[in-house]
Amino acid sequence: MTQKKIAFPRFFFTSPADLLDILSNGNAPSKVMVHMPKIISAVETLELLEEGVRPFAKGMIACVGKEYVEFTDDLKLLGKVEVYMQDILDTMRSSLRDISVKSLKKFNEIDKESWIYQDPAQVCLLINNC
Repeated sequence: MTQKKIAFPRFFFTSPADLLDILSNGNAPSKVMVHMPKIISAVETLELLEEGVRPFAKGMIACVGKEYVEFTDDLKLLGKVEVYMQDILDTMRSSLRDISVKSLKKFNEIDKESWIYQDPAQVCLLINNC
């Protein structure tokens, strides 16, 4: 299990029982999603599109306020659990960066009251503080 923790350091913050469950269900990403709040703060689960053998991740659902953030690119959950969990983090970051760039452009084009409801809360906070 130490090898898996080194490969994906967020596993250091999960209990041994949770990590064992994650690793044993690694080939079934939908079963791993119950542990998402323990791995990534404020993320309840991912929206999965079941196609073929392995699903695609379409977006993330926050556990605070039930906010949904769509990924800018669909993510095929392939490989070992520690590999696709890192891919999830990378996709989350790139999606939030892409959404932030678009939001910054919209910030100057429309009134603030309309703008604030169009993007995820974390993006609105970031752009509003620029």
